[in-house]
Amino acid sequence: MNKPLQVMIINGPNLNLLGKREPEVYGNQDFDSFLASLKVQFPSVTFHFFQSNIEGELINCIQECGFTFDAIILNAGAYTHTSIGIGDAVKSVTTPVIEVHISNTFARESFRHQSYIAPHAAGVIVGFGLKSYTLAVQSLLQ
Repeated sequence: MNKPLQVMIINGPNLNLLGKREPEVYGNQDFDSFLASLKVQFPSVTFHFFQSNIEGELINCIQECGFTFDAIILNAGAYTHTSIGIGDAVKSVTTPVIEVHISNTFARESFRHQSYIAPHAAGVIVGFGLKSYTLAVQSLLQ
């Protein structure tokens, strides 16, 4: 019997407001209900979830699971474009990290075109709504 894939999903600032915040950009679904559907869709994966609006807490979580989990799916939100510290944390761990974004960051303000995470990530998925997370999981299973 195969051991389930252990995947940590880490969401950064303001992603706790999914379903309420700018639905024209981020959609109408809250993340808890989306995560429940993800668990049903991928029964061979054990999902863990962490969300924080605080940069240091995101770094702590990356460090805590970055040597023991099979993968991290990271949506650092606005910290993607500002946090050298989060980029360094991703660079420092051995667990592969997939950077995801709900919106197409390249179709938005120019400051969102820079990622301090992408150079250290196993891959980057942007612009597919919450399906960006689904695509990340699919990439892990292939």
